[in-house]
Amino acid sequence: MLVYKFGGTSVGSVENMNHVKDIINTEDKKIVVLSAMSGTTNALVDISDAIERKDTDSALEQINTLFNTYRKTVSDLITHEDLSAEVNDYVNLVFNDLIETANQPYSSLLHNTIVAKGELLSTFMFSRLLQQEGLKAALLPALDFMRIDRTNEPDNFYIQQNINRLISSGDDVDIYITQGFICLDAEGAITNLQRGGSDYTATIIGAAVEADEVQIWTDIDGFHNNDPRYVNDTTALSHLSYDEAAELAYFGAKILHPQTVMPVRNLDIPLRLKNTMAPDAHGTLITNKVYGEGIKAVAAKDGITAIKIKSVRMLLAHGFLKKVFEVFERYETSIDMITTSEIAVSLTIDNTTHLEDIINELEQFATVEVDDYMSIVCLVGNQIIYHPDTPELFQVLQDVNVRMIAYGGSNNNISLLVNTSDKLESLQKLQRYVFERNAIEV
Repeated sequence: MLVYKFGGTSVGSVENMNHVKDIINTEDKKIVVLSAMSGTTNALVDISDAIERKDTDSALEQINTLFNTYRKTVSDLITHEDLSAEVNDYVNLVFNDLIETANQPYSSLLHNTIVAKGELLSTFMFSRLLQQEGLKAALLPALDFMRIDRTNEPDNFYIQQNINRLISSGDDVDIYITQGFICLDAEGAITNLQRGGSDYTATIIGAAVEADEVQIWTDIDGFHNNDPRYVNDTTALSHLSYDEAAELAYFGAKILHPQTVMPVRNLDIPLRLKNTMAPDAHGTLITNKVYGEGIKAVAAKDGITAIKIKSVRMLLAHGFLKKVFEVFERYETSIDMITTSEIAVSLTIDNTTHLEDIINELEQFATVEVDDYMSIVCLVGNQIIYHPDTPELFQVLQDVNVRMIAYGGSNNNISLLVNTSDKLESLQKLQRYVFERNAIEV
């Protein structure tokens, strides 16, 4: 069994959906996880926001605009008369339901129900496209097996029991189509795995069915050695270890959801990143196997806030760090980087929802300084901290104001905190030093 996941761009047009159909038309039995068509989730969020503002006219106008988009897509995608009627009936049902929500009281459940429509629409249309082409395909509704527990973690036992039960009853099915992103909570209400969660869905499913391989198909041919949005002439990495991929995903490489690696790593299920528009390209294969040492890739994470917590009472005072961490724990705010000195702790966060409350509590026992508009530049590679070329990095970046350095917390990661205004220069200098220089030397 293989598990494939295709993102919003991959199913964002009739042409792309037909391209995906050709990619998955192989002899292997598979589960295909789909995102919503590109632009749909954003449109649904806007509709939800309008309902929250009680702007019914705006919500209805946006619903109608999206409805017309889907009517056109169905007309171009499904030509079989009976299947076309079935898909149009389903689309009408979904949008009638959306129209009814426009006058309902806003709640988080209503928001989650609205946002889930995108995946429900894309999977229904695509499953009927496959049936139109004579493929043995069937819908596998994610809400019939995908659930999180009371700690918002995947309920793995429930998922495994239910998905395998559903699959075992489909003897004449070669391709199962299911939704990414959406799931049920512990109370049975519709919720989701947050943005990018379709990747996570795919590896959760892969672990549940003990897949031979999980493939994430997107619009780029795997992890690159630097961010191609900011740096020219980047190259795709053919192999990464689970640890390296997890570091890159967390620290800014947008191709993969940060939690994606976790479900498959313990079972040693290969995870492959592929380009929908270049299916013959190798992509990036992620396994437990480690290839080479030293710096393999650079990534950057924006939206970082640095907090310096200073107290003369910290000197030789046990329990100070515990008090600091307890403040962040109370407000469910995770910490990315941390460094300490004799009388101060500096740390970074990327969620400022409760920043004001956090500062108020910290100021009861320390002086607090806050800097925003910061970025973390992360260098990733196996045994990176022991590589002989690594110390030269700090000479390369001598003209960049590096606020913090995390070195040694992981053998595979060095993180640098810089002003966001210095991020571009940092990425480009590291590209020239690490990758372009090595290419010339070779």
